[in-house]
Amino acid sequence: MNWDQVSGQWKQLKGKAKEKWGKLTDDEIDIAAGKRDQLVGKIQQKYGIAKDEAERQVDQWARDLDK
Repeated sequence: MNWDQVSGQWKQLKGKAKEKWGKLTDDEIDIAAGKRDQLVGKIQQKYGIAKDEAERQVDQWARDLDK
């Protein structure tokens, strides 16, 4: 799934994001609101990982949504 599709379906997909990144609060997921950079930043902050790793995880998650 490309990021435009993810963004457009964020209300339906935010539960899946919560499953993947359980440390994120509902408020943090709502703040991300389908914005890739916001989500990457929140993941990076909560999990203490590098930006490139957070981006890799987000991109892989978006690809896996098609399965």
